[in-house]
Amino acid sequence: MAARTTGSVLMVTEADDLHGDALAATLRKVHAHSPIRLDMRDFPRENGTFRLGRDGTARSLSHVLGLDDVTAVWWRRPQPCRVPLGASGEDDAYRQAECDGFLQGLLWSMPALWVNDPGADRTANRKIVQLETAYRAGFAVPETLITNDVEEARAFLESRPGPVVYKRTGTGRGAFTETRIVTAADIARLPTIRNSPTIFQDYIHAECDLRIVWVDGIEWVVRIDSQAGVGRVDSRLDTSVAFTADRLPASVSKSLTTLMGTLGLAFGVLDLRVGRDGEFWFLEVNPQGQFAYLEIKTGLPIFESLANLLVFGDGTVPH
Repeated sequence: MAARTTGSVLMVTEADDLHGDALAATLRKVHAHSPIRLDMRDFPRENGTFRLGRDGTARSLSHVLGLDDVTAVWWRRPQPCRVPLGASGEDDAYRQAECDGFLQGLLWSMPALWVNDPGADRTANRKIVQLETAYRAGFAVPETLITNDVEEARAFLESRPGPVVYKRTGTGRGAFTETRIVTAADIARLPTIRNSPTIFQDYIHAECDLRIVWVDGIEWVVRIDSQAGVGRVDSRLDTSVAFTADRLPASVSKSLTTLMGTLGLAFGVLDLRVGRDGEFWFLEVNPQGQFAYLEIKTGLPIFESLANLLVFGDGTVPH
C-alpha cells in the first residue's frame, strides 16, 4: 500500500484511555509514527486560537503541536471542556457552550479523514436510529418497544409470548448497566421509566454471540461462546468463555455494509446474536466501542487495521 498522506494522526480521547495507548503503540511500531493526542478536558486551561486570513487558516492549542499537519483523526472519546465554575449557573452554562463550541469548531473544521465523522458518530449513537436503520438494511431485529409510558410497557410485556429483556437507550459512557431479563420485581418498578425511557426487547435464545469490529469495510468477526458461561443474557459479563475468529454469511455481510454506509460510520463495534433458529439478530452498534479484549483473545490485528486506515485510508492488513 502506498501512503495516502505524510501528515499526522490526531487521537481525540481521554488521557487514561487504554485503547488510545494501544493505538499509539501500534502506530509507532507499524508505521514509525507518533500520533498527536488530545484530551478535550484540558481546554480552556490551555490556550487555543483559530486564524483565517489571505494565506488560509491556522489552528493552534498551546499544549498540542502540529494541528495544521493533521490528515486523519480518531474521534475516540471526546469530552466536554472542563470549564471552572463561577458564581452564576447561567454564566457557567454560557462559558461551557462557548468553550465547547470553539474547540469543536477548531477540530471539526480540519480537512482530515475522520474516524468517525462527529455528526455521524453522534447520530449513530442513538439506539432508535440504529434499530430502524438495521431493520431497513435487512437485519433481523428483535421485537422492540422503547418508551417512558408505563402502561405501554406493561401491555408490551403482557403481549409477548416469551421472556423480554430491558436495557438503557444510550451507548454513551457511564456506569455499566447489563442487559437483563424482566422479572416480577422489575414489573413492580415500571413507574421508574417515566424519567428514564427504557428499551424492552424479545429475548433471543442464543446459539452464540458475535462481536464485530468494522474498519471501513473490513470485518473483524469474533464468535463468543456466550451460552457456556454466565453471560448467557449479556455476553459482556463473561470473558472466560471461548472467543474465536469467525466470518459472516454473505447476506449478513451485505446488511452490515448497508447499515454502516447509511449511518456514515467508518468504524464501529457491533453486537449480533445467532439464535437457535440460525438467524443473525442485530442488537446494537457502538461507534467507538471496546475491542482490545477481542484482539487479546483471538490475535486478530484489529489495532493494526485501524492504524492502517488512519495512515493509508485503507484498513487492510497485508498477510
